[in-house]
Amino acid sequence: MAGELQIRARMIGSDTADVKVLIAHPMETGTRKDAKTKNLIPAHYIKDFVATLNGKPVLEGMWGSGIAKNPFVGFKVKGAKAGDFIAVKAVDNLGEKFEHNAIII
Repeated sequence: MAGELQIRARMIGSDTADVKVLIAHPMETGTRKDAKTKNLIPAHYIKDFVATLNGKPVLEGMWGSGIAKNPFVGFKVKGAKAGDFIAVKAVDNLGEKFEHNAIII
């Protein structure tokens, strides 16, 4: 299933959160052929990625077809505290939108 997100966010120290995001997505380049039909598999990849802390952007990315299947993103956020709200939104090249959120523990 494209666009399924999992987020873990934990405090590591007094003001820094460690955030890990796993995205279930095929991330097809558009250059690979189907083994049975020999036809090209159409491009299907995440193009926009945004992570917010309590509604304020902390990470933004514009991706392309060169990212691996089921991408994993890990980052740290300074100024966070337990109970804060992390949200991740993404859009792929076919216009599919998906999002998920978590509370920092």
